[in-house]
Amino acid sequence: MGLRFSGVIWEWRGPAPFCFVTVPHEQSQAIKRAERFLTYGWGMIPVQVRIGQTEWKTALWPKDGLYVLPLKDAVRRAEGLEVGQIVQVWLEVSPNEKRKR
Repeated sequence: MGLRFSGVIWEWRGPAPFCFVTVPHEQSQAIKRAERFLTYGWGMIPVQVRIGQTEWKTALWPKDGLYVLPLKDAVRRAEGLEVGQIVQVWLEVSPNEKRKR
C-alpha cells in the first residue's frame, strides 16, 4: 500500500524530544483497516518512507486514532527541515515479514 500526503512537522517535548508528521485521517483509516496484517505489535506499522531525496525505514506509531511518522534528526538535517514546516511524504506500507513465517 503506497500513500502520499503532506503534513506539518511537530515536536514532542518528552524526556527525549522527537519530531513527527501526523498521517492525515483518510490515510490513517486506510492503514487502520489493514492493521492486523501489518503490525508487529503495539499498533506499530513498518514503512519505507521518502521525503525529498531521503529514504529510510521506520514504523508509524498510533496516536489519538491516527498514525504519526517519526522524523529522525538525520533526515531533517539532510532535507533542511524545521518544526512547523509542511512536508510532502511518500510511504510504502507492507505486511510485517515476521507474520509471513
